[in-house]
Amino acid sequence: MPQDIDLTPVHAFLPCRTPQAWIEAALADQRTMLIDHANCEKKAAATALSLMHRYTDNFQLLNKMSRLAREELRHFEQVLKIMAKRGVSYDPIGASRYAASLREEVRKREPGKLVDTLLVGALIEARSCERFAALAPYLDPDLSAFYTSLLKSESRHFADYLTLAKSIAPTDEVAARLAVLKTREQALVQGVDGEFRFHSGPPAAA
Repeated sequence: MPQDIDLTPVHAFLPCRTPQAWIEAALADQRTMLIDHANCEKKAAATALSLMHRYTDNFQLLNKMSRLAREELRHFEQVLKIMAKRGVSYDPIGASRYAASLREEVRKREPGKLVDTLLVGALIEARSCERFAALAPYLDPDLSAFYTSLLKSESRHFADYLTLAKSIAPTDEVAARLAVLKTREQALVQGVDGEFRFHSGPPAAA
């Protein structure tokens, strides 16, 4: 783990660590892990672009999301390159319940909708960062180095989303909404899932 990357804020922000059972499932099915990782990077870029289209009056948001979208698309390209090198075809797979379930908690009216959307983004980016770090020690040197290289940008993405939320809503509102979202996130991460995905809980035993 590079010494200049401090994951303490990420670990402090998340409600729990990734279960070891999920790590073992990821190591046993690295093909699905890579395909869904590519999907996650593509969706992260799409989310950033969507926010840019919806909130054109927020210059801070526009700048941060523009940079984030570029970085996520670059990561997407890097995952595709790794997949091609390993003979992993980009087959369609269904999404996990993780992101959609978190978004069920998002309020319908503004500005609460934007605040909650940004906090969901912070949780997703923080969880991605935490999982890259959790997986890296167990992976082959090339994939371990790649996942370790993502930690700095993913931790910054988490911080950017959180900073944007805090710039819009009072501290007590952010804390209250995070409490709700973290409860849902912890249940999703620790609860047994029907199938393995990058943001799933541990898959049910076959």
